[in-house]
Amino acid sequence: MRVLIADDDRDNANMLAVVLRDEGNEVVVALRGGEALEMSRLFRPDVVIADVNMPGVSGYAIAQELKERHGLVSPLLIAISGVRTNTNTGDRRLGRTVGFDHYLVKPCDLRQVLGLIRDSQDASSGNFTKEA
Repeated sequence: MRVLIADDDRDNANMLAVVLRDEGNEVVVALRGGEALEMSRLFRPDVVIADVNMPGVSGYAIAQELKERHGLVSPLLIAISGVRTNTNTGDRRLGRTVGFDHYLVKPCDLRQVLGLIRDSQDASSGNFTKEA
């Protein structure tokens, strides 16, 4: 899968990129939201993992732009947030509104991220797995 990671935390983005590459994915990293939007035009990712709280163009704006640009055939959009509170229901609701498919809180469980990507790959190739 082609994965675009948009996160202004260089260490977090690079660590996630290494793990995803080790799993056989083709990965590019953008450290700014505007850069992520430009890279999405050139790279055409299957999956976008975006930090929602980046300065400038936020992850929310990235998701909204990609949904508007691609509609129903947009990439799988995974939000990651450093906000770890019991009151992030509004953030999750906003994430759904702008088009995120999933909303995760940092530090992300890498197995969960890999599972979401794997499920998306299975669905796009017609290899549906039975849910438990």
